Amino acid sequence: MASVKDVARAAGVSVGTVSNVLNRPDGVSPLLRERVEKAIAELGFVRNESARQLRAGSSRTIAVVVLDVANPFFADVVAGAEAAAEERDDLVIVCSSAGSAEREARHLLRLEQQRVLGVLLSPVQNAPGAAQAEVRRRGTPVVLLDRGTPDPDQSAVAVDDVRGGALAGEHLLALGHRRIGFVGGPLGLRQVDERLRGLRQVAGDAEVLVVESAGTSVRAGSQAAAQVLGLPPGERPTALFCANDLLAIGVLNECLRRGVGVPDELALVGYDDISFAATTTVALTSVRQPRELLGRTAVRLLLEQVAGRRTGAGVAPGEQVVYSPELVVRASTASRRPSGVAG
Repeated sequence: MASVKDVARAAGVSVGTVSNVLNRPDGVSPLLRERVEKAIAELGFVRNESARQLRAGSSRTIAVVVLDVANPFFADVVAGAEAAAEERDDLVIVCSSAGSAEREARHLLRLEQQRVLGVLLSPVQNAPGAAQAEVRRRGTPVVLLDRGTPDPDQSAVAVDDVRGGALAGEHLLALGHRRIGFVGGPLGLRQVDERLRGLRQVAGDAEVLVVESAGTSVRAGSQAAAQVLGLPPGERPTALFCANDLLAIGVLNECLRRGVGVPDELALVGYDDISFAATTTVALTSVRQPRELLGRTAVRLLLEQVAGRRTGAGVAPGEQVVYSPELVVRASTASRRPSGVAG
């Protein structure tokens, strides 16, 4: 494999000139730059980015640690982060904690060892873990993703999930539903708890039945639906609000399997508005989050932290950005009052 010295020899320039072409091309004359670039192409030279980072003490890699890499919501968030990173010619790598605090901690420590530029983290726990605190203390910026924080020194980007839960509740109440089920889990996860809190805030005298799901997957939604549909007719909710769209899709699948009509027998609202929501057998009403914007904003906050360190200004004050959700109404919620509900 060709080295920098080989490129310099072929181009008839110094190693320093080759380095400048690779790292600061605007400071090299067009003639010299053309000679070096021609030598690079002819020799098939590929720079050793790891070695460059080691010498420079900096990286061009942004890490994203998400709760579930298979969740389309996080795929869209990562797409937004990648788009923002590519504008600077930076690289994004993705890790999944799979909902495990221990796995999240291992990822953080390994990413620190790799000298990443910083980490966008969708944390497992509400309170910051020891690994997160240590990584930040030692100088690796961490921006919380899809999670707010009361820490004024911690940058974060999130959506107002309490408002999102309220939007779902207000919609179902306006349709006349007075027994509303909430499907989500694990309880204790801030996003789940805040969406449930929003529903309860607007429920008034309506009954709210909480069904804690085994996770946030389609399978967990199917299992939760089986539990709900097994209730006696007088106790069964007439509507379900699910903490994410995957759960709602699982509920919808189970309803279809059992011959339960959606929305005639059970109205259904999801959360996130992933791309699949509009294309399910019964198009899913959902609370939309600006998924790609979350990723883009998280990268911006991270780069602001990095810039503060590089200019000697120290750690920049944390910035918390909170976006408002939006209800997208589709066929899975009825436009009429459910049967058996008084006018």
